Amino acid sequence: MQYTRLKNGREIPLIGFGTYKVDDPHAAAQTVKAALAAGYRLLDTAAYYGTEEFVGEGLRQSGLARKDVFITTKVWNDRHGYDETLKAFDESLQKLGTDYVDLYLIHWPKEQNVQTWQALETLYKEGRAKAIGVSNFKEHHLDEILQEADITPMVNQVEYHPLFQQKTLKDYCGRLGIKLQAYSPLMRGEALKPALIQKLADKYNKTPSQIVLRWDIQSGVIPIPKSAHTARMRENISVFDFTLDEADMAQIAALDEGKHLGADPDNVDF
Repeated sequence: MQYTRLKNGREIPLIGFGTYKVDDPHAAAQTVKAALAAGYRLLDTAAYYGTEEFVGEGLRQSGLARKDVFITTKVWNDRHGYDETLKAFDESLQKLGTDYVDLYLIHWPKEQNVQTWQALETLYKEGRAKAIGVSNFKEHHLDEILQEADITPMVNQVEYHPLFQQKTLKDYCGRLGIKLQAYSPLMRGEALKPALIQKLADKYNKTPSQIVLRWDIQSGVIPIPKSAHTARMRENISVFDFTLDEADMAQIAALDEGKHLGADPDNVDF
């Protein structure tokens, strides 16, 4: 695994493993264990996913030390506000079976963003969240909390792939030292369909998913692919033995269509 540093100096793996929409949550522990065996060292979960306890169980079954695995979880929309967020965090720790998380995120922007962020700052200052950030935040959502914040978010986790690159947001976060993480980095397979991606896969003797994930990493974005299949887990993480040249990076960047799968953060009614 290769790592980069967040603005507080903490190391974070350059690729993670997602646990959203696991078909059988009770099989999630084995899936997590398999992902760790494949080499992943970043596990991404959330209260909403219903997989926190299985992530914790998979880590315990793996035999790896807690300090060697980076765990991210998130506060859900119905738990916003200072006190509620602190309670939700305690519940997540209990399910994970750990006394800290490496990264705690606000899952979606809502009406109480500032109060919720203040709770995350408290958790960070207590050392129970080693890094804090947000997810699905646009520039104006970040502006809102930054007006009151003592600590700038360290991560913004958003939908990001060749067909939806959010370049303005990426540049904004870059100026503030906020690392961008990519959920749905393969767009559930849609991002692998452009002829260019297959052409580059042939050129580099790699798979289309490896081309897209390598493009993420070289773009300074941390992808979080998800798969229940061990062979695909290994395929997705095997992206550190080649480099896309600048011309090919630019060709992939030209695929941007503004096409996304997730909800618009300005219209979150859940």
